[in-house]
Amino acid sequence: MEFACSHVVCNWRSESLSEDEAKVSNQGCSSTLPCGLSRAQSDHPYDNRVTFVQKPTPSVAPPPVPPRSIERRGTVFRALPPPPLPPRGLDNIGETHLKANVNVVSLKVGSLVDISKASAIQCSQKPVHCGKCSAAMSSASSPETHHKTIIWRCEFCGKENVYPQTTLKGGRFSLRSPSGRDILYMDDDEDTEYENLDDMLIVLCVDISGSMSVTSEISPGNAMRSPTYVSRLQGVQEALQMVLSSLQKTSSHRRVALVTFNNEVTVYGDGTKVPLTLRDWALVDYDYVKKAGENYSTPHCIAETIQPLTQKIKELREHGATALGPAALVSVAMASQFTGSKVIICTDGQANIGLGHLDQEFSRCPNPSPYFYNRLAHYAAEKGVIVSVMTFEGEDCRLAEVGRLADHTGGRINIVNVGTVATEIQSAIADNVLATSVMATLLAPDGMYFPYEEDNHRLVREIGNVTDGVEITFQFAIRPEKVESFQQQDRIPFQLQLSFKTRDLQKVTRVITHQKRVTTSSWVWAGSLNISVLGVHCAQLCARLTMEGRVQEAQRQLRAQQDLLKDISQQKPSPKEESIYGNWISTMSMICEDLSTVNQNTTETDAKQASRTCSTASLSDAAANVVYQMKRAKSMSGKGQRVAMMEN
Repeated sequence: MEFACSHVVCNWRSESLSEDEAKVSNQGCSSTLPCGLSRAQSDHPYDNRVTFVQKPTPSVAPPPVPPRSIERRGTVFRALPPPPLPPRGLDNIGETHLKANVNVVSLKVGSLVDISKASAIQCSQKPVHCGKCSAAMSSASSPETHHKTIIWRCEFCGKENVYPQTTLKGGRFSLRSPSGRDILYMDDDEDTEYENLDDMLIVLCVDISGSMSVTSEISPGNAMRSPTYVSRLQGVQEALQMVLSSLQKTSSHRRVALVTFNNEVTVYGDGTKVPLTLRDWALVDYDYVKKAGENYSTPHCIAETIQPLTQKIKELREHGATALGPAALVSVAMASQFTGSKVIICTDGQANIGLGHLDQEFSRCPNPSPYFYNRLAHYAAEKGVIVSVMTFEGEDCRLAEVGRLADHTGGRINIVNVGTVATEIQSAIADNVLATSVMATLLAPDGMYFPYEEDNHRLVREIGNVTDGVEITFQFAIRPEKVESFQQQDRIPFQLQLSFKTRDLQKVTRVITHQKRVTTSSWVWAGSLNISVLGVHCAQLCARLTMEGRVQEAQRQLRAQQDLLKDISQQKPSPKEESIYGNWISTMSMICEDLSTVNQNTTETDAKQASRTCSTASLSDAAANVVYQMKRAKSMSGKGQRVAMMEN
């Protein structure tokens, strides 16, 4: 776990704070910052709070004019005092002026699931869990041993756990708290047979609809010859032949299957059997298509099938519509037979027939499509299948919807052309699964919560498949009514429980416990903040909010991050980091601004009828590609630690 700030800042609030409260709180702050830094003007302290101006509630009728001076039965009614003037110097009246939360933690999951170099922290015993919040006893725990029992008051939820010593003895559980803060618990309960992930299946799912006949110039002409044009399908055919040839040389034991789709879906498999064709009613029957894929066998490796597969690829011809949804489903179902398998989808148009259709003629926001691709993505992740999606540039494939398959399974999302498609397919095949069924549980003491994630001190995130470089970030905060009690503490514990299956299906739970110091001041020295962690979190959070249709929230976050970046750059200049971080913010700001413009042009009735998911329909493929890349942003260590988007 890597934190953006050296201390836990207690005073950050997600709800409103009036200007008067802010002034009083500022005056009451200590003049000394955490770590002994004085708050001189040159230190560029960052105020980690929000300011809010209450938006007046509109009344149905205008209020009556107060009387000036009316004599009635000897009583004089004097004029009422005028209402107080609103505070000056505040823009965007009625909006929350958000300050970026610097309480951010980064989890480099791709490194944490790699246990090849973690033999020193492996433990054969089982962790002792709290009966209420499931926290694991750790180096931060203080269990007390009595005559026949062990009592542990959980440092996260406060529950008093009582364990009879007889149940802990026998070597299965530890009688005392572990000494290290990073423990690797290996589960020796085998409930599955051994599988070699090197024997996985690669399914090539190729669009052969009529639009794949569009040509592109690959070689300009001159006085001696005419320019050379190649169709998209020809480019894909050449790319697939190169991929098969490379696999035969480097991984001859791998299984490879071919699936094509237009008006119908054709499953060629490894090319040695009679093709299976799905058409008509089958294209809208989820269970039928899924079962057909799960029952389809691909027994032969590429060393045995390269010739028939190559011949099938050469014979492909483009025509018809785009049954992308059924083709993706049958491909994932085929790949589900082998954990760690991959599905690579290559298409150039919107799905317009069968399951997961995205054609605008059906409705403004067809309900089946988001549900279908979400359902399929969860099914693929559950089975340990990685799905990569590649679309051709210059087309609208509704990548925001189809890209969910890759986003949830750890695959790649790219916009290609006839010249780059081969390289991108090779890159997608090279991505190896490090772990499957990955689940992250992050625990903080009761009284804390995780903004934008969970209104609780216990956060559970299903990650699914993990490849190298995967990194996720979260922000945390303290509830306003609990701030005073937390300020009285010296340190606050945090615990990460990462459960997963390794490549050989070994069940592992990694428990990491950290204790962070507390600062009672709402001011933070901007130069002490980790811009890499903050930059990755900004990119991931704003991209996620945008894909969820919460564009205004994403914009508020971006404005807050811009203010924070300015404070950090004044204190600790880092041109490379500022350039990358600033470019992310600028790119996301332009995307959000475009989406806001589209939303403003819709009528109020349309806005009520459209769901949040529908807002992704406003994203172009190019914008969706950028947003998905930012959702997978990661920090890269090295000289002058910097941040970068995951290369795809």
